[in-house]
Amino acid sequence: MALYSEKVMDHFRNPRNVGILEDANGIGEVGNAKCGDIMKIYLKIEDDIVKDVRFETFGCGSAIASSSMATEMIKGKPLKDALALTNKAVAEALDGLPAHKMHCSVLAEEAIKRAILDYYKRKGLPYDEETFREAECCHETE
Repeated sequence: MALYSEKVMDHFRNPRNVGILEDANGIGEVGNAKCGDIMKIYLKIEDDIVKDVRFETFGCGSAIASSSMATEMIKGKPLKDALALTNKAVAEALDGLPAHKMHCSVLAEEAIKRAILDYYKRKGLPYDEETFREAECCHETE
């Protein structure tokens, strides 16, 4: 049995939504010191809809595939749906990740949450602190 699904390989070889979004109004960056993966998510949010999303990822194929799939899953969606995206949903959409690569889907979820938090802060919008507790404290890239 192959270590990676065809979907993982497709999103690794042909990542969607790659690059910097110059007019982003929410940016989230996370990293995992243990494996060296770094993800940066750029969001353009209008009327509570994710109008556009881009990513930059330095990392393994699973990290790139997770970033690509996660951006596809939230593009055009209401902000509440983007906020509800879980790492498990990303992994399932990729037809699974090896257990030792699940942290890649966790980083994608956290980068999106951090970008949404950045959007709320930039706009001065109220937010539920509990929802963003992990995004504010963990996986710093500094």
